Amino acid sequence: MIDGEDSEIRTRQLRIIEALLFASAEPLKPHEMASFLGEGVSVLPLLKALQAQYAPRGVNLVRRGDGWAFRTAEDLGFLLRREQQETRPLSRAALETLSIIAYHQPATRAEIEEVRGVATGKGTLDLLMEAGWIRMRGRRRTPGRPVTYGTTDAFLDHFGLEALADLPGLDELKGAGLLSSRLPPDLQIPLPFDGDALREDEDPLSPDDLGEVETEDEVEERD
Repeated sequence: MIDGEDSEIRTRQLRIIEALLFASAEPLKPHEMASFLGEGVSVLPLLKALQAQYAPRGVNLVRRGDGWAFRTAEDLGFLLRREQQETRPLSRAALETLSIIAYHQPATRAEIEEVRGVATGKGTLDLLMEAGWIRMRGRRRTPGRPVTYGTTDAFLDHFGLEALADLPGLDELKGAGLLSSRLPPDLQIPLPFDGDALREDEDPLSPDDLGEVETEDEVEERD
């Protein structure tokens, strides 16, 4: 029967996706799985179906930006905390810098410093890039052509966010005690620019940009 054959093919496709996701240490994007499923197969409906299958289980299929991964169900996360390796907490400077980039991206180093009100050491940006939470996006089309920074899918994965739109809003930040209750009534939390595509005011990075440490233009911009 054709229906039976279709069912068998779909079951096999789901098993292939399941195996790929379990074998990967990082979230996988649909196009990375497509080549294992045959020509013309639409991956997203299969991911949605697999996500529904795992919804009541101890492991859930979640979306992290453009990638998908299996993660411990949110209500069971406390069971595994004691097994997690203790990591060094972020410094206040690193946490503030990460927060500013998350909400204001794409952001240059000078723009980060303007929001913080203090200089941002290059070591702070290096630390966040080594963690895989931020990346160099491009260069701003302004004098000096400073590098712009944005968050990564690894940032979303670490903080349990499907997309940047899931970042806490003003009311949530107030409720968590992260903002003072005595704030200007017109204060707004910006909606971050979401997506890998460069904005109109950004130029792409050159191959040399990815390996450089710091340009004189960026020093001049900060000074």
